[in-house]
Amino acid sequence: MPKFSIILPVRNGGMYVKDCVKSILNQTHCDFNLIVLDNCSEDGTLEWINSLNDHRIITYPSDKPLGIEGNWARVTAIPKNEFITLIGHDDILDPEYLAVMDKLIFQYPDASLYQAHFRYIDQDGKTIRHCKLMNEKQNPTEVLSGFLTGKTDIMGTGFMMRSKDYDAVGGIPAYPKLLFADFELWINLARIHYLAVATEETFAFRIHQSTTTSAADSVMLDAFDRFIEYLVKLKSENPDYKKVITENTNALLNFHCQGLTSRVLRTGMKKRNGQTVKGIIDKFSIYAERLAPGSRYDPIDNKVVRMALFIDANFIARNLFLLFKKIY
Repeated sequence: MPKFSIILPVRNGGMYVKDCVKSILNQTHCDFNLIVLDNCSEDGTLEWINSLNDHRIITYPSDKPLGIEGNWARVTAIPKNEFITLIGHDDILDPEYLAVMDKLIFQYPDASLYQAHFRYIDQDGKTIRHCKLMNEKQNPTEVLSGFLTGKTDIMGTGFMMRSKDYDAVGGIPAYPKLLFADFELWINLARIHYLAVATEETFAFRIHQSTTTSAADSVMLDAFDRFIEYLVKLKSENPDYKKVITENTNALLNFHCQGLTSRVLRTGMKKRNGQTVKGIIDKFSIYAERLAPGSRYDPIDNKVVRMALFIDANFIARNLFLLFKKIY
C-alpha cells in the first residue's frame, strides 16, 4: 500500500489540469497514488485522465453536479493512504515535492501538519513572487498568529497531513465556496501537535486575475463571518489562543475590512445584494467587539476604508470611480 495519496477535486479542469496531473505523475518519490474527485466535468477532463491508463490514478466520478463544498467534502468518505495532500487543479507540484515531504515526516514524525515553501505563478506559469519565509517548526499559537497577521502565506495546496487526522477534524469545513475554510482546517490540524515546514520550495500556486473577484461580495462576507465565529470558539477553548486572537484582532480586521470594502466599492449596485461600504464597516466594528472587547479598533482609521466610505456615500463619486475602474 502506498504511503501518500494526492487528492485532486476537479470540475472542468481545462488545460491547467493536464499540467497539474503531469506534475503529480512526475514525482521522483514513487510511493503514492493520485485520487481524482471529478465533479461531472463536461470538458473532457475525466476522459483525458482515464486515457492516461496509469495504475496510480483512482477516479471517483460524482453521480450528480455538486457545489465545490460538496465535492471537497467527499475526501472524508473515500479510502486514502496514510498521508494525504490536497491540490487545486491549476496548481503544480515540483518533481521533488513528495521526496521533500517524506524527508520532513522522517525528521518530525510527531508533527500533525507539514508544509513546504512555494511560489505564486500567473496564468501562463510565470513566477509572480515567492512565499514569505516560514519557521521550520511552529506550535499551534505560532501558526494561528501567522495566519491572523498575514505573516504566513496560506493556500489550500501543499499541506500534508495524516488521513486519520484529516477525517478526525471533519475534513475541510463547508464555508461558502470554501472561502477561509483552509484557515480553519490548517489551524485544527496544527492544534493536534504542531506544524513542520520544509525549507525547500516544492510547488506552485496559480493566481488568476479572477481569483479575488469571482465570488460575490455577500458570499465573501458570509464566509468571513463564519471564520469570526470559529475564532470566537477558539478563544473560549484555550487561554493561549484567546491571547493570540485578542492581540492580533486589529491586524486581521484591518486587512480584511480594507479588502472587502474595496471589493464592494468596485461592484455595481445591482450586483451587490444590498451590501454597502458602511454596512461592512459596521459589521467589522461588531467583529472587533466580539474578538477583542474594548479594543480601540476603528475601521475608518484605515485611510483606504475611509476613502471607500466617502466614495460609496456619494452617487457621483461612486459612478465616476466605477467608470475609472472600467477604463483602467
